[in-house]
Amino acid sequence: MDEEYDVIVLGTGLKECILSGLLSVDGLKVLHMDRNDYYGGESTSLNLTKIWKRFKGSEATPDHLGVSKEYNVDMVPKFMMANGALVRVLIRTSVTKYLNFKAVDGSFVYNNGKIHKVPATDVEALKSNLMGLFEKRRARKFFIYVQDYEEEDPKSHEGLDLHKVTTREVISKYGLEDDTVDFIGHALALHRDDNYLDEPAIDTVKRMKLYAESLARFQGGSPYIYPLYGLGELPQAFARLSAVYGGTYMLNKPECKVEFDESGKAFGVTSEGETAKCKKVVCDPSYLPDKVTKVGRVARAICIMKHPIPDTKDSHSVQIILPKKQ
Repeated sequence: MDEEYDVIVLGTGLKECILSGLLSVDGLKVLHMDRNDYYGGESTSLNLTKIWKRFKGSEATPDHLGVSKEYNVDMVPKFMMANGALVRVLIRTSVTKYLNFKAVDGSFVYNNGKIHKVPATDVEALKSNLMGLFEKRRARKFFIYVQDYEEEDPKSHEGLDLHKVTTREVISKYGLEDDTVDFIGHALALHRDDNYLDEPAIDTVKRMKLYAESLARFQGGSPYIYPLYGLGELPQAFARLSAVYGGTYMLNKPECKVEFDESGKAFGVTSEGETAKCKKVVCDPSYLPDKVTKVGRVARAICIMKHPIPDTKDSHSVQIILPKKQ
């Protein structure tokens, strides 16, 4: 460890591993360290024994839950859009050769006590039981407008400048009901709150187009794909990319302390009495808690279920959106 590197990366979360992979490909000398004995940082996938140790403090797991290695539970569960930016990064860097994916079975929305399949195209809108007959026709017209919209083609704009017009104004033009707006905003455009209604409509339309394009890539009934063995596979794949190009990895390194010179510039990292020197340090916030500010929080619960979700055709993998009003 007592040598000089171009970059030292601390933490093996997805962002850190993507960066170490790209920097190594660029020819830089990279040292990547993590205080944990596994890859993935906060976004790791853990087997049953490691989950129990992390949350219960012991490695003794209940017998009725089965074999530890049959579990891969993601600490930060996320789906990937099949036509999204991350998939393009994976293809561009050829990291896909280290990964296996599965298409998610379906996307559903919770509305008035029932679970419904999310309609994403004009054809699905006509079949959906979320809407009445007349609302289906209005929704179909709106979906056709979104599908045909091209930013560079004024003919497809129908007289609307989506950079200036709000989403609320576009939706009111098609006369859509509140429940329809609810699932469009939260289950298709994937907004987390209702602020988008008073913001320029271009963002919502682009999000809906991405949803429809991703849906068209696979025949899985949803626009999402997922690494077969959990999201922890993603950082590991980029770590392999870094290692192939000469990156050095050290897990289980306690108390990685970033060293600063008198001017406040980082020049190295110390662990177990050894200091590795570098020109730059990249790390997740947990390694420099006194230099970051907490600006938000995500409430997250992970449930291990023994049955499929009702009204989802007994699908093994689904997304269920609970819109804000629900």
